[in-house]
Amino acid sequence: MPLTPLQGHEQMRAALAKAVRDGELPHSLLVHGPEGIGKERFGLWLAQRIVCDAPDAETEPCGLCLSCRLVDRLEHPDVHWFFPLPRPDASGPDRLREKLEESRAAELQARRSNPFHLPVYDRAPAYFLAAVRTLQELAGNRPAMGSRKVFVVGDAEAMVPQESSQEAANAFLKLLEEPPADTTLILTSSTPGALLPTIRSRVLPVRLLPLAAAEVADFLARRKGMDAAEAEDVASLSGGAIGKALRLLPSGDGPGPLERRRQAGRALLMAAVADAPAARLAAALAEAPTGGRGEFSATLESLATWLRDLMAAASGAPEHVVNSGDVATLAQVVRRRDIHPLGVGRALDRVHRAGELASGNVNPQLILADLLRGVRADLLGAA
Repeated sequence: MPLTPLQGHEQMRAALAKAVRDGELPHSLLVHGPEGIGKERFGLWLAQRIVCDAPDAETEPCGLCLSCRLVDRLEHPDVHWFFPLPRPDASGPDRLREKLEESRAAELQARRSNPFHLPVYDRAPAYFLAAVRTLQELAGNRPAMGSRKVFVVGDAEAMVPQESSQEAANAFLKLLEEPPADTTLILTSSTPGALLPTIRSRVLPVRLLPLAAAEVADFLARRKGMDAAEAEDVASLSGGAIGKALRLLPSGDGPGPLERRRQAGRALLMAAVADAPAARLAAALAEAPTGGRGEFSATLESLATWLRDLMAAASGAPEHVVNSGDVATLAQVVRRRDIHPLGVGRALDRVHRAGELASGNVNPQLILADLLRGVRADLLGAA
């Protein structure tokens, strides 16, 4: 199946398409912005624009030529998509490199078969030196079809999983320092500050902003066949990120991810305002001690949504509550605890800082134990 069309980011698309037409596109770019807003899809769009065979194409690739069709099917021999993968069981660098390529090929096939495919791994994905060696070798080859090769390197910050393990990043840096003249490198990152400074200094930063909720809802309605009300409901919780919206959709029987995250965020808010400290400790211990970058980050986002709802209730604006079925409960919390909007604002800042810790893979139990105690202090004015 072809890739889903890129949604939004029209201004940046126009600027980079002009750079392609004028022959002024840099060899190396870093597309960065919040998680799930389509950075890798944007990179593939730019790759398609670069290799498009239509000489008079304006902003958009023509979509009709052989090169465009091959990119749409993730089959173009000069467009290479890399992403972090879990370390496979393999002995020796050559075998590791072979196994990583097998894993990448399998993941690409999954993405060809389902344009909405969302990978789930049982081990933390990363970039390993063996994968960067493969990338270097491909970059050294001549283009198979056109005049350029393009590499989309998603989640590039995963090259440096630990301060003491920078071999993959340092190897990639050598490619950035002396890229082949016929090669374009497009890195993407949700946390560009995690990249080595020497890498950041050699790429043109391209910042993408979150989409409007209406754009996310339009995508869900047109591409996923959702009814307008449901699409708007999911979009309101997506933070302008289609990738996050897709992860909120149900995939089987029972409550879907959206409802589970709503319930988790509500439970954390109620634990924060509870009288008994044991409620906050129990909520912290209920979280897994690992996986801060995964579902726990989504739970923190849900808590932030509930806090924004609490602020709306405390400000006398219940019409702005997202979780509209709990307006009465939120109003009761405001009255019983004498909640002030300024305290909710401080609590939201605290949740944002906790999210940064989670993105650094800090123990979720430790984050949550400190967070709930601090949120209570912000909301009630006492620890």
